[in-house]
Amino acid sequence: MNGKSHRPLSFLFATCILFALPACPGPQVKPDSAKNANLAEAVTTFEARSGSAISGDATLRQDGDSVRIMVNVKGATAGEHGLHIHEKGDCSAPDAASAGPHFNPLGHNHGGMEQSPRHAGDLGNITVNADGTGTLEVVLKGLTVASGDLSVVGRALVLHEKPDDLRTQPSGNSGARIGCGVITVKTGN
Repeated sequence: MNGKSHRPLSFLFATCILFALPACPGPQVKPDSAKNANLAEAVTTFEARSGSAISGDATLRQDGDSVRIMVNVKGATAGEHGLHIHEKGDCSAPDAASAGPHFNPLGHNHGGMEQSPRHAGDLGNITVNADGTGTLEVVLKGLTVASGDLSVVGRALVLHEKPDDLRTQPSGNSGARIGCGVITVKTGN
């Protein structure tokens, strides 16, 4: 040896394991930010409003530069119902007026999913079957589950009594707010 003291290799590995040092030998697992961004998820549960008996939930998952929303409702009347993300995460009012207007950070007109530009929170309509259940899955480009001006977290998902006509300003003439749920970050598994 050249006069320098050498610690055994096992000491080096034990130190690396104990302190998780990035300069340690061996494979280093680096976070894949794009992959991890896709794991971000938010949820909400509908509370009945305006005298309705609806229930349901939704999952909002980051999907690249978009948010994929999967909605399930129960106890609604058969037919189409407007569905929107509203500005405020407040469902406390009996008529859900506390949720404010549609989420519209870019100041566009109201419209349907096929229209561009439109409110960021315009989800179109969910079709409810004769048994009172309905599901909808949509992708909203440019929104996020992460914090920021374009985040869906801290806002409200609102189900309306009537179909959204996809044109009347500012909210599609979709009637009373019959279900409301505050969107929160999913915790745990």
